[in-house]
Amino acid sequence: MRDPSFEPLADGAFLSRRQLIGGVALLVSASAVPAAPAPARTAKALIAAARRQIGVTTAYDPAYTRLAFPGGDVPRSKGVCTDVVIRAYRDAFGLDLQALVHADMRANFAAYPRLWGLHTTDRSIDHRRVPNLAAFLARRHARLPIPDSPAGWRPGDIFTARIDGRLPHIGIVSTGRPGTILHNIGAGTREEVALFDHSLTGRYRWALDG
Repeated sequence: MRDPSFEPLADGAFLSRRQLIGGVALLVSASAVPAAPAPARTAKALIAAARRQIGVTTAYDPAYTRLAFPGGDVPRSKGVCTDVVIRAYRDAFGLDLQALVHADMRANFAAYPRLWGLHTTDRSIDHRRVPNLAAFLARRHARLPIPDSPAGWRPGDIFTARIDGRLPHIGIVSTGRPGTILHNIGAGTREEVALFDHSLTGRYRWALDG
């Protein structure tokens, strides 16, 4: 007859009731420990992540490149304006716009611009196009009115604009003088007072606390 003070294990061995009760108590106490809070998604962290690209991304290269998925990127020495935003959100908060935009476009393809004659998604390029990022952010209820004055912009805001009234552009509003932004407009990532240099088309504030 089996000793009732022992319980069988899956491998045929036995565990004493004292060990069993102690293990259960350990599991209960462990589950009672609250999980560590997620890092605050602050404008300060987003801007710092974008600033770290200065001197690293030194060239503008709009060539199509097939990317890994998820987390795909071209070499950080180069990129386009959207890459400043994509890399900042990945580095600061672990938010992968490549995967997020791809998933939303697959489920809601008709909600995105039809500017490139595509009939399906392309996870290598969709998230790197300004109109697609603008559509994604609007669908996340992140779109805000464009302020009437420079003081209305807040650090961490994402802006979209048209260069010469036609070429879409995007970047992040930084700190310092009103109109200071982080962007790549042709010579790599840089920080400068240039928010009002081109016709603004949108303002967005996404995934930031407060």
